[in-house]
Amino acid sequence: MRHLLSAADLSREDALRILDIAEDMADVSTREVRKLPTLRGTTVVNLFYEDSTRTRISFEAAAKRLSADVINFAAKGSSVSKGESLKDTAQTLAAMGADGIVIRHPSSGAPKVLADSGWVEAGIVNAGDGTHEHPTQALLDAFTMRRRIHGPASRGRDLDGLRVVVVGDILHSRVARSNAWLLRTLGAQVTVVAPPTLLPVDISRFGVDVHFDLDEALARVRPDVVMMLRIQQERMNEAFFPNAREYARSWGLSAARFRALPESTVVMHPGPMNRGLEISDEAADSPRSTVREQVANGVAVRMAVLYLTLAGDREDSL
Repeated sequence: MRHLLSAADLSREDALRILDIAEDMADVSTREVRKLPTLRGTTVVNLFYEDSTRTRISFEAAAKRLSADVINFAAKGSSVSKGESLKDTAQTLAAMGADGIVIRHPSSGAPKVLADSGWVEAGIVNAGDGTHEHPTQALLDAFTMRRRIHGPASRGRDLDGLRVVVVGDILHSRVARSNAWLLRTLGAQVTVVAPPTLLPVDISRFGVDVHFDLDEALARVRPDVVMMLRIQQERMNEAFFPNAREYARSWGLSAARFRALPESTVVMHPGPMNRGLEISDEAADSPRSTVREQVANGVAVRMAVLYLTLAGDREDSL
C-alpha cells in the first residue's frame, strides 16, 4: 500500500488487512517495552495545516512506537504563514529526506494532489482534508466496533449486518463520509440522521439510509452502534439550525434517548465532544461509550497504516 488517501479506495480485503495488523499493533501496547524496530531509520513528517490534538499526537505516538524519527510541522509559525505553497513545502520536506508524510489540510483533495504530483517520493497518509475524508478515523472506528462486537476473536471478521446510525453534521463531516464508505465495504448497514440543512446534496452517493427524525430512526433501526458527530461551528458560515437548544432537543443524544436505546447499543463519538449539544454526559460517560477506546485504538490503527505504507510487504519486520 503506497498511500492511504481515501476510505473509498479500500477493498474489503485491504480494510481487513489493516484491521488485522492493527490487532497485532494493539498487542504491542501491552508489552513492557512498547516499541517495534519496524521503521527504524525512517522519517515521518506530520504536516498539519489545521489544528489538531488527537490525530497529530496519535500519529506521532504510532510512528515512535515503530521506531521512526518524527518531525512535527505546523502551518502556524512556519513559512506557510508567509505564503509558501504546498509544492514548495513538500519539496523542502523531500530535500530533508521524508519517507512518509501525514497531512491534514483545509482543502479537500490536498493529499491526493501531493501523492500524484511527483514533488515527493514519500508515502502519503490523509489525516483529514477539508470536508472530504478522514480514512484513519473510519478505520479506528471500525476497529473499535469490531472489538466491541466480536471481542478477542475479531481477527478476520468483518461487520456484516451491523446496524450503525450516524447522527449530526453530515454536511461538514469528513468522518461521516469515510465511515459511510468503509462501513458499507465491511458489510454494515448505515443510516444517517440530520436536519436537512446538514446533509450534502449528493447524499445518495453514500449508499446510506437517510432520516431527519432521530427518535423515529432509533426506534426503526434499533442500532448496534450510534455515532454522534461534532457540530463543526468553525466550518459553518451561516445558520444551519435555529439554535443550540433546538439542535440538542431534536438531534442530540440526551439522557432520555440514551436510556431508551437497546442495552447492547454502543455509543461512539470521534471527538472533541460538545457535551450538552450533540451528546449528554450520561451517554458520553457510560460503559457503553467507546470514546476513550477510540483514542487508544487510533494509535494501533495508525501504526498499522504507517507499517503498510512505509514498510510494504516486509512481514518479517513485524
